[in-house]
Amino acid sequence: MIYWIGIAAVATMAAAGVLEAGTKRFDLAGMVFVALAAALGGGTLRDLLLARPVFWVADQTYLIAALLAAMATFFVARALVLPLGLFLIPDALGLALFTITGTKAAMVWGAPWLVASLMGVITGVVGGILRDVLCNEEPLVFRGQLYATAAWGGALLYLAAPHLGFGPETSALLAGSAILLVRLAAIRFDLGLPRFRAKAG
Repeated sequence: MIYWIGIAAVATMAAAGVLEAGTKRFDLAGMVFVALAAALGGGTLRDLLLARPVFWVADQTYLIAALLAAMATFFVARALVLPLGLFLIPDALGLALFTITGTKAAMVWGAPWLVASLMGVITGVVGGILRDVLCNEEPLVFRGQLYATAAWGGALLYLAAPHLGFGPETSALLAGSAILLVRLAAIRFDLGLPRFRAKAG
């Protein structure tokens, strides 16, 4: 199941990349480049840090899924009038899916639990950071609403759930749903951590 969650995560983040890049009126090549960075960037950094084969190089199905999702989203978005912030929905879903797959990949590779949870966060957020930077936007993870915090909480829940008696599939579903719901609530109600404000001297 984790393998197919990973495929879904790649496709979802690629779609989110195209939807955000569409606001910049990039051409098809530019949109696909942004989509690939969003879909593959986080997992690539995770694998490099863990010194394991890069996932989309070892299995090109991920790359194919990202390309197909990017192309499909590009042509659908050209034919329909879509809200400007629509990319936030697939981005939230991709965050949830990637965090679970990233945490699992690190666990399988033998990483300690804290490292595994942070690898889940890296997998979930780095692609979005690359997408936002390429689109000349302030990355979502730095805008104040719960983003990386939601991913980290979900990763820790995923690691803890088996010790509470949940099976692997239930643990993944529970943790992924928690990340998605927290992220959507943060978008809807502008939930975030305290921000730093320097006092005037």
